[in-house]
Amino acid sequence: MKKPFSVVLLIFLTLSCSRRPEGRYLILPVREANDEIVLTIEKGGETLYIADIRLALPGQEADYCVPMDLEHFGAGRRDVRFTGIDDKTAWSLISFSDTLPSVPADKYRPKYHHTPEYGWMNDANGLFFKDGVYHLYYQYNPYAAVWGNMHWGHSVSTDLVHWEHKPVAIYRDDYGHIFSGSTVVDYNNTAGFGKGAVVAFYSSWNTAREYVQTQCIAYSLDDGLTFTKYDGNPVLVPFDGIKDFRDPKVFRYEPEDKWIMIVSADKEMRFYTSQNLRDWEYMSAWGEGYGVQPRQFECPDFFQLTTAQGETKWVMIVNVNPGCYFGGSATQYFVGDFDGRTFTCDSPKETVKWLDWGKDHYATVCFSNTGDRVIAVPWMSNWQYGAIVPTRYYRSANAVPRELGLFKDGDEFYVSACPVPELSKLDKESRTVSGITAVAGKSQNVKLFDRTDGAYRLDMEINVPASGKAGWRFTNAAGDVVDMYFDTALGRFVMDRSRSGMVDFGNRSTTHEIENHDRRKTMSMNYVNDFALATWAPVKVAGKHSVCILYDLSSFEVFIDGGKVAMTNLVFPKEPYTDMEVYSDKGRFVIDRLRITAQGL
Repeated sequence: MKKPFSVVLLIFLTLSCSRRPEGRYLILPVREANDEIVLTIEKGGETLYIADIRLALPGQEADYCVPMDLEHFGAGRRDVRFTGIDDKTAWSLISFSDTLPSVPADKYRPKYHHTPEYGWMNDANGLFFKDGVYHLYYQYNPYAAVWGNMHWGHSVSTDLVHWEHKPVAIYRDDYGHIFSGSTVVDYNNTAGFGKGAVVAFYSSWNTAREYVQTQCIAYSLDDGLTFTKYDGNPVLVPFDGIKDFRDPKVFRYEPEDKWIMIVSADKEMRFYTSQNLRDWEYMSAWGEGYGVQPRQFECPDFFQLTTAQGETKWVMIVNVNPGCYFGGSATQYFVGDFDGRTFTCDSPKETVKWLDWGKDHYATVCFSNTGDRVIAVPWMSNWQYGAIVPTRYYRSANAVPRELGLFKDGDEFYVSACPVPELSKLDKESRTVSGITAVAGKSQNVKLFDRTDGAYRLDMEINVPASGKAGWRFTNAAGDVVDMYFDTALGRFVMDRSRSGMVDFGNRSTTHEIENHDRRKTMSMNYVNDFALATWAPVKVAGKHSVCILYDLSSFEVFIDGGKVAMTNLVFPKEPYTDMEVYSDKGRFVIDRLRITAQGL
């Protein structure tokens, strides 16, 4: 095999250097379809940083440009090495800037949902609350809006609504990519890093090592802004031939004054315990054969919830990919009891409970250190098409933070999910419409806005007839339609986005072997669209319901009956939806009260 060639490009970062016009930021032109080129930053032969860059080559139009902040690597001389491109070509592609370039506008960037400024984002990581500030870390590729090159990005908020971007918190290193995980606030200095240290747990991924996925830690003494990696990493490696071993969730178990870590291990979760956050002992495993099968378990979370009647249960969140009823990734949960060592699920193995019934709700994890509140943040996309949605400079967004609750229906416990009340800070002007009625053959049109910036909230009190289908269609002047309705025959609430606007990006081809009349086998090509479809949730349809709908330019989030049913789906309309057509094909469908509220930061 031909050995790839390397060249060294020298960058001087001090004020006295001979190439000072280069500036603080390395500006990299990106073409997503290109192969990755390895960029290495060294000092005195020591590797400081490794990144994979999809450089747009000479004669190619760049999809966009992204900055690399050289200040992170300190002052003085640094050697920047590219593998796979020659010196002259590399320098012809790269430019420099003393200021951070402005982020270009994107037609589908939501108005208030959290997104990265540029680059790729997936799982939320390490969520914690401390001294009035919520910290949201996330899987992040700063150098392309496609997966790869994993870091922990970082944003903060004092109200779960207004988010401020911070510098990358944990950088990829030569030990591996920085995969998902969690954080705790170590108030009692049990780890020895310092009283009140923020300790992050993450999976390191490197195919060149004996254990491809291992659990590592880093600690912060400045409230989560910067982290120092523990020199004793990894603190936990897989055993028993486990292949996928990742996404550590750590929490304090006060009854026994100990720390517990849960790690997804192939098709189950494994529990470990520690007194000092550094040395971990195996306790038990749970989950084999539970829920949709066979699926890879990912991104666990584990917490207690209490019903309004005072019954307390433990809840295990299990994100799976694939496994969603409608294709791709989704979030399951399981309710049961925990004795400090073993989790016991209340329901039979085949029972499946979804935290959200849409197609764009995944990698859901919760903030630590929030007291009695359990606040979850999902990734708002799906692995089937997350890298090809029609945004340009960034992918993707988080769904709104949701407060989780526990309720009982018959003998089963279920988890509810509602938008956090802090979202009321988004509310602008509002108005209320009453007595909207639709009967078979006679729909009613409601003008939501003459024109809208693409963010609003609808709160409805409705009365669904005993038979047929009844619902509403969101429309715009471009002819795009999102249909939401109750189907009494099937006992479902449905959201159909098949005509919602841009949907063709979801097309993919499938091949099937068929036998002709002469018994010769040939391949038949079919096409499916992973995006242009309807999702549904089981509901007790007829009668009164409350419905909350959040629309933010490229997404709908629906919450029925106080979050007992939640459904999240992306949409990419040609222009924002301004009208709502209320209809029924049988019986009398009434929206007793509709509150329409414009929203924005």
